[in-house]
Amino acid sequence: MGDAVAEATEDNRGDWADQHLATYLSSGGARGHLLNLEQAGGRAFTTHCLLRVQGRTSGRTYIKPLIYGNVGGELVVVASKGGADTHPEWYRNIRASDTVDVQIATEAFEATWREPDDEERHEVWAFMTHLYPPYITYQQSTSRRIPLVMLAIGKPIDVFTA
Repeated sequence: MGDAVAEATEDNRGDWADQHLATYLSSGGARGHLLNLEQAGGRAFTTHCLLRVQGRTSGRTYIKPLIYGNVGGELVVVASKGGADTHPEWYRNIRASDTVDVQIATEAFEATWREPDDEERHEVWAFMTHLYPPYITYQQSTSRRIPLVMLAIGKPIDVFTA
């Protein structure tokens, strides 16, 4: 069931995600950080970061725009893949690395990552579902536990380019 929900979500997005990424990159982060996601069940001012990862087998560089929250000074991203039954590739690539690059608006950083456990995970999940309520439906549509990734910002790096 999860893959069907994820596919429908992806179909509804159309080229929107590609356009969002292109806008974020071409503006150096001046545009694309805040988006109105009310039509998708989200909030009017939803924050987005760019995550840059290396492919664990291909070695290629991938950049993905993701909704993020800030919990206790760490960024949080959700590996929802629209409720699909498999984890997103960016998440699988992160797990193969100690660090990841993240851009927030016009600033980019190297970051370390971790996954919250137990009570902390419960609190972070509650925060992220408040930030973007469709995550609840995504979790209900799949039997996998949707991962949460906490990013601790490190040294500054150059903003991303296409």
